[in-house]
Amino acid sequence: MKLIHDLNGDKSIHGVLVQLPLPKHIATDKIIAAIDPHKDVDGFHPYNVGGLVTGSPLFIPCTPRGIMELIARTGIELAGKEAVVVGRSNIVGKPMALLLLAQNATVTMCHSKTIDLPAVTSRADVLIAAIGKARMITANMVKEGAVVIDVGVNRLDTGKLAGDVAFDEVAPKASYITPVPGGVGPMTIAMLMKNTLDAAKMKA
Repeated sequence: MKLIHDLNGDKSIHGVLVQLPLPKHIATDKIIAAIDPHKDVDGFHPYNVGGLVTGSPLFIPCTPRGIMELIARTGIELAGKEAVVVGRSNIVGKPMALLLLAQNATVTMCHSKTIDLPAVTSRADVLIAAIGKARMITANMVKEGAVVIDVGVNRLDTGKLAGDVAFDEVAPKASYITPVPGGVGPMTIAMLMKNTLDAAKMKA
């Protein structure tokens, strides 16, 4: 906690990031809440979470921001489109839904208690998988021509990484699809750098 306060007061530091998950004996919520919201480049501070809900955050969480940039590059108009987010984490799922709503998409959030998940995901014009289960999203769960964003990073028994989407079978149906690795991950890092640059500009 002392380190966080020291970083908050250091004018040469513009961004503070806490690498999650923290050890169990450390209260994650208290650590994040101790960060100066103007240096919270991860966008996890309660101030920024509240700002995201009302449409005025200082910083948008890096992964959802990167996903919105990827979607924008497809050229798809989100207004009126059906977007399905599979996963409801505070880091990806919840902020992702809010960002999509802000672009006037019709958003459905799915989770472990969702009944008939394939029926829901197969309606999606934009499908975002952030559930942490390797290759759970298969071709029968995806609408022809959908934009598919795979946030999952899962290590297989072979040691290789796999996303939440069965890439090889889904790719032929999707108009756009992100791979794992090399898709959302690099965009997350890029948005972290963008948030840090924005933080520095605020203090300039």
